[in-house]
Amino acid sequence: MQNIKDIVKGKTARFVFYRDRALVYETEDGFQFPVPIDEAGSATFNANEKAILLMRHIRKHLEMIEKESGK
Repeated sequence: MQNIKDIVKGKTARFVFYRDRALVYETEDGFQFPVPIDEAGSATFNANEKAILLMRHIRKHLEMIEKESGK
């Protein structure tokens, strides 16, 4: 599993596309993760964000990847 600190520390994430009720962002090192719009509420999502601000979603996606890979 990738280290979440390595993914977010000092990096940005940019909006890539929308699919299945989720905004998909990609960090500078190419890690893509979804941000469900159902959880957005009245939040504003910019095209570029500090990756650390999206850490909750990155962590959830990393956990899902780990679970699916059986580790």
